[in-house]
Amino acid sequence: MASMATPKQIWEQQQSQMQRVKNSGMIVSNETPMKDDKEEEMAKSALALFRYKEEEIERKKMEVRDKVESYMGRVEEATRRLADIREELDALIDPMRKEIAFLRKKIDTVNRELKPLGQSCQKKEREYKEALEAFNDKNKEKTQLVSKLVEMVSESERLRMKKLEELSKSIETLG
Repeated sequence: MASMATPKQIWEQQQSQMQRVKNSGMIVSNETPMKDDKEEEMAKSALALFRYKEEEIERKKMEVRDKVESYMGRVEEATRRLADIREELDALIDPMRKEIAFLRKKIDTVNRELKPLGQSCQKKEREYKEALEAFNDKNKEKTQLVSKLVEMVSESERLRMKKLEELSKSIETLG
């Protein structure tokens, strides 16, 4: 019987383990109001961090959208200017035909260059949306895993307390 731990020693070991788990950053379900306040504070902190990240993502999304809109505005303005230039060139007399043809070729080249740039902007926006969706999915998965962890730790604690009570009763019946 000398090697068998007393209920007090078992209780102290459990308290020590719970403290190590808490110190390692894991969430533990506790029954005292002070520990519940700490858990609530941790949950609020995690929620605040999540909200901050969401706001940061939204801000970056708006920045990208603003850049795209600004770029598209410049593209539209350039297109209008090119159309005006083309009209002016068309109005010129025959001696300018070679210069007109040269400028038309340049305009066509610029137009061809504008098209992939617009497509690139649209592609980047799609990629951003996909990345945001993946982020949200992973965040949901993390929340589910944290909930499962809390549930498992609570169940483990309940089972250990039940076993401790059984050991305590069996020691009392021996004594």
